[in-house]
Amino acid sequence: MFSDKANSIFQDVIKTYKVLNTVDQPFTNKYDKNEDVIAHLLYRKCWIDTVQWAYEDIIRDPNIDPVAALKLKRMIDASNQDRTDTVEYIDSYFLDKYKDVAVKADAKINSESPAWAIDRLSILALKIYHMHLETVREDATEDHKAACQKKLDVLLEQRKDLSTAIDDLLNDIANGDKYMKVYKQMKMYNDDELNPVLRGQK
Repeated sequence: MFSDKANSIFQDVIKTYKVLNTVDQPFTNKYDKNEDVIAHLLYRKCWIDTVQWAYEDIIRDPNIDPVAALKLKRMIDASNQDRTDTVEYIDSYFLDKYKDVAVKADAKINSESPAWAIDRLSILALKIYHMHLETVREDATEDHKAACQKKLDVLLEQRKDLSTAIDDLLNDIANGDKYMKVYKQMKMYNDDELNPVLRGQK
């Protein structure tokens, strides 16, 4: 199943990142894009999410220096764009993979593309990792750990359901029962022709 591969890669990314556990560490993709392009993209996607998770924690420090916060906000913006680009690369992979499928006359479109569902699966891996930490935190109360365990159970069930949904969607596309139609995100806030603030600076 595709989801087994994705979930395994996501867990490996988080484990690898946590060895140094710093946003400044160099990124090395474990997968050669010429040998396994989808693994390469999945690894990159989850690394972006893992770094951004850390960014979001840092920027919520109530004592953060305003200049540092602004710099970090710019880094988060760049990370968001990188995330979107990578999701679109993943969808391009699937579009190419299934380009020769004979789509059935009654085939339907899904509400989201495979890559955007995979995006949620990657972020879910991070939620599961960090919620598990809360269930074993030595300085936490038993009530806190019990409450987090309940949340973790829900997250694990959610991963199972989402994984099944992704595998079913890919199977439906492969069989021609559903077809892919991808819309680019067309983000406007980074474009100096579309963002009126940036446009005014030209």
